[in-house]
Amino acid sequence: MSSSNNLTRRSLLSLTGLGAASLLASCASSRPISPSLRLDGPVERPMIPAAPTGRSPELDAMYGEIFDGGYVIPAVPYWNIPERFYRQQVIDPTGQPAGSIVVDTPNRFLYLVEPGGTAMRYGVGIGREGFAWQGTGVIQWRQKWPKWTPPDEMVARQPELVKYSIANGGMPPGLKNPLGARALYIFQNGEDTLYRLHGSPEWNSIGKAVSSGCVRLMNQDIIDLYERVPNKAKVQVWQ
Repeated sequence: MSSSNNLTRRSLLSLTGLGAASLLASCASSRPISPSLRLDGPVERPMIPAAPTGRSPELDAMYGEIFDGGYVIPAVPYWNIPERFYRQQVIDPTGQPAGSIVVDTPNRFLYLVEPGGTAMRYGVGIGREGFAWQGTGVIQWRQKWPKWTPPDEMVARQPELVKYSIANGGMPPGLKNPLGARALYIFQNGEDTLYRLHGSPEWNSIGKAVSSGCVRLMNQDIIDLYERVPNKAKVQVWQ
């Protein structure tokens, strides 16, 4: 992360509202070896693997395990994701009013514009070719742990989804639900576009074009965005 566009680690930690100290717990035993178990020769100790490159207490806090709404959201192995996709505050490149959301589809970023010339930037996964959406809308509805109801057009393409169809009541909320922990519903001219900004358990899809048109974030990031975004926020999706 460059110093011009990113917070220091201390500032990044303050954005998450979490402390790193609670994450640093030792797994090693502190009990002495019983005399009856001592060996005459040298004791061969197991190798302890080094922490992955790029790992830090601040990022462990940001992408660690979360208990939310009765569910335990697993920690994200963020060190396997390019660091440009980590949640971070940057100088706003969009020129949009504070409170606006801009999805930069080519670069796989979502910006929430803040007062004072900054923005919170999140890495996203986008719709694959032929399923992407662009335009301007508004966040008309927000939902924690949403139900997923694939549109009839998707069910027609993927008949195995019929059990989650509108007629069958959709898929209940949960860790395997494709909408993840939160969903923000995009409307245009008062009509539901059927496109969502939502969480996803598939952290390895961030930065890729794999979805059926919706914009997906890591569950930890959609929870953070959900708490920050104002009601009726304007949304622009750039292609």
